[in-house]
Amino acid sequence: MNRAILVCAAATAALSLAACNKASNTAQSASNTASNMNPGQSEPVNKAQDAMGAAVGTTSAATMGARDTGAFVSNAAQSDMYEIQAAKMAEQRSKNPEVKAFAKMMVSDHTKLSNEMKPLITAAGQTPPADLDQRRKGFLDNLKAAPDADFDKTYIDQQVSAHDEALTLMQGYAKDGGDAGLKAAAGKAVPIIQKHSDEAKKIQAKLSAAKK
Repeated sequence: MNRAILVCAAATAALSLAACNKASNTAQSASNTASNMNPGQSEPVNKAQDAMGAAVGTTSAATMGARDTGAFVSNAAQSDMYEIQAAKMAEQRSKNPEVKAFAKMMVSDHTKLSNEMKPLITAAGQTPPADLDQRRKGFLDNLKAAPDADFDKTYIDQQVSAHDEALTLMQGYAKDGGDAGLKAAAGKAVPIIQKHSDEAKKIQAKLSAAKK
């Protein structure tokens, strides 16, 4: 009798384990599938992702980026890379003359800022990242996924957030940074980034008014 009970218990445990493993594998398969899909799933999801990414970036810029030279270099270099890549996309896809002009300014100004920063980064003993982090790649993925009718709004909304972050980064390092050369460059970049921010917010207001 005891042997029969033990056999039944063992069989039940085996079946439960198999079911758990199957569920785990199914969940993992679903996760992998989701990871491989185009991240532009839906406009509300993409907007939420952009908002969360912007909040994370601003916090990072106001803390580590404002004091730590390595964090500043990484964020400043990736900010320029993201701005240039997003702007080139906007130059191709936007039909709005103001948005296209803004994008052209982004390519020109951020290429110049990046080139001016490179020798100072080397002098500070730092190496800039070769590619964007996942957060900024996510911004670009969501921009690519935006429908044509929503592209300008998506691009400019991202630009407002990105320049708020960049302004926080540059102002913070110009005040509290540890490398004299990069500190001076950050201070020099502040009015340029402020100009970009003001222009992006002006276009954002026009786009929002046009939607009403």
